Amino acid sequence: MESESTLAAEPPLIEDDWALFLDVDGSLAEHAPTPDAVRIDPAIKQALPVLSRRCGGALALVSGRTVAALDALFAPTGIAVAAGLHGLERRTPGGWEPAPAMDAAFLALAAEAEDIANRYPGALVECRGGCLFLHWRAAPEAATALGAFADSVRSRLPRHRLHPGAHGIEIRPLGMDKGEAIAAFMAIPPFQGRRPAFIGDDPADEPGFAQVNALGGISVLVGARRPTVARYRLANPGDVRRWLLDSLNNEVIA
Repeated sequence: MESESTLAAEPPLIEDDWALFLDVDGSLAEHAPTPDAVRIDPAIKQALPVLSRRCGGALALVSGRTVAALDALFAPTGIAVAAGLHGLERRTPGGWEPAPAMDAAFLALAAEAEDIANRYPGALVECRGGCLFLHWRAAPEAATALGAFADSVRSRLPRHRLHPGAHGIEIRPLGMDKGEAIAAFMAIPPFQGRRPAFIGDDPADEPGFAQVNALGGISVLVGARRPTVARYRLANPGDVRRWLLDSLNNEVIA
């Protein structure tokens, strides 16, 4: 159900008592034809550690990428706390929680998907931590074939769910999403007791919006108007970057 304020209001500027959760692709950075082509604005790489310090360390990336991929994307500054693969792997102040191992049957399915993708230059399959990501942003003609493959997987992977997106499908294990990842962070220091805020752009971010709403937080949809439970909206990643930098209130970035 769409909230009235989503269509009209930008979020308030970040307060020191917030816990800040940030999606990456489509939120902090524009989408690109392939995940490897995405780039983070250098000003944001510098600003996020400053915002983290302002929030007492309560800033985390919450992404479909792996934590290792996030580290590479945000190098050399890096972000200490992150949830990768929609929360299947997490790096917390207390340590590392790895994603589940992939068995031979799952890897065989990934190979099938890659065979299909190879017929369509630009289509991409990623297999990571028990998740299968089918991308066709750069090859829209692959949508029908990869979509049919994803439908066929429903009976073969009963403990997984399909998460369709605008330009692909994610096949992920049951029991974890961005809302669950945010809830896990909010249960531990330095996030505990703070007001959560989550910025995301696509349907996979809706559980995160719902979770922060339940905690009285700030949920921000990035991009075109659509049905959502988010309570605020920023038009594009450029507006997200402006909002983050405005929230520093001229604080020195070092």
